[in-house]
Amino acid sequence: MASKIGLALEAHPHPTLLSDFILGSQDGLVNVLGILLGLAAAGTSMRIIEVGALAALAAESISMGAVAYTSTLSRRKLYLSEIERESREMREVPELEREEVRVILRKWGYVGDEVEEMLRRIEAKPRAWLDIMMAFELNLSEVAPHQPRTSGLTVLGATIMGSFVPLLPFLLGLSRTMAAVGSVVLSALMLLGIGFYEARTTAGSWWVSGGRMVLIGLTSGFAGFLVGKAVGVL
Repeated sequence: MASKIGLALEAHPHPTLLSDFILGSQDGLVNVLGILLGLAAAGTSMRIIEVGALAALAAESISMGAVAYTSTLSRRKLYLSEIERESREMREVPELEREEVRVILRKWGYVGDEVEEMLRRIEAKPRAWLDIMMAFELNLSEVAPHQPRTSGLTVLGATIMGSFVPLLPFLLGLSRTMAAVGSVVLSALMLLGIGFYEARTTAGSWWVSGGRMVLIGLTSGFAGFLVGKAVGVL
């Protein structure tokens, strides 16, 4: 019986390094690629293209890291406030909380006397009771004290890395056209690698995950190219 609870708890989603890495690297790459292709299509000089991309890299990296930090900090504050509220309800209206546990147990397939037996076991462990209510009534994952800082730094570093990939060909002294082609190729390889990492870390086909990443990234970059081309014509 207890194994069902363990499996359910393991299935509950938690913030991961993977999601922060994908968020930062993909966002940085897509934004800088769109800016580079747009400026190149508009006929902008290589010097301005490089300065514009580097400025975007700096601003986007700091912005994304700060957003990751503040959003994770907000989730932690919400989690702590809900723990306090749920703990108070367990003390003040325990029968209502017991009924909520019964509802959860029935969803897991417990019936009849099994429900009451498991309820007694859970009620005897207040921390387990609280954790179950947080995870399966409120659908909230625990946010550790270090998570806002870790998330912010991970997204910051991943955004810098992702932003630098499409910029690299423009720093090698290539012609504007060759640099743009090289930027697209490197970006596609980077996105494919991110998809491969995602598939290996989670589940699914690496080529489906990678293909999806490439499609999203290059479509966004192409949008920047079209805007730049239109501005160049006008």
